[in-house]
Amino acid sequence: MTDPQPTDPHSAAAAAARHLARVEESTRHLLHTAAELKPEALAEPSALPGWTRGHVLAHLARNADSLVNLLTGARTGTDVPQYASNEARDQDIERDATRPLEVQLADLRESHERFLAAAALMDPEAWAVGVRHRSGYVFPAFDIPGKRVVELEFHHVDLDGGYTPAHWPQEFAVSRFRGLAEELAGEAGLPAVELVADDTEDRAVIGTGTPALTVEGPVRALTAWLSGRSTGDGLRHAPGTTLPRLPPMG
Repeated sequence: MTDPQPTDPHSAAAAAARHLARVEESTRHLLHTAAELKPEALAEPSALPGWTRGHVLAHLARNADSLVNLLTGARTGTDVPQYASNEARDQDIERDATRPLEVQLADLRESHERFLAAAALMDPEAWAVGVRHRSGYVFPAFDIPGKRVVELEFHHVDLDGGYTPAHWPQEFAVSRFRGLAEELAGEAGLPAVELVADDTEDRAVIGTGTPALTVEGPVRALTAWLSGRSTGDGLRHAPGTTLPRLPPMG
């Protein structure tokens, strides 16, 4: 989830502030959904294969702390890794997944507060610093809050507690539609598909070659399909045609 690239630290700080407002809203909605769950529901499967709802909540809390690491690195000019290692990340999620609901809720709130506190320490110059994602690529620190919004909105749906892609803010859905379509443009092995959002007039082509299939629908439904949160419900395409299999999100 990115704004146009800022050209100076003050623009970077302004972009970060916009993302932080979205973090607050998305976290509030997540906490409301999680608080409505029955305690035994945390051990039940989420919409993510192999993960319970407890895994999803644990991941969201530990992700907030991992982004504190990146904020700290940007502020201090040091290379602080997002996670100690991928293995440590997975172990922490497994460790925390089975905790009672009240502990999960407290952890979500407290990790959110730590994230906000770390963001409050950032000056404009720090927001313009490049930081390294756990997968290795470098991105500007002003987009750390934007990445938090993506985690919150996608995994809120994965929690399978009543929050669906239809609840996504339109701004978020449009942003992710454009970002995911850009990532899949020219994707080897994916036949070209033209995508048309009939409620926002956004259009994109994913895959390679000349599109032989046009898929239309609301931008939220398109984004849900592109992100693996839907099999294509609510999308329209020519009779007798099928949606191609998309590669998993990185």
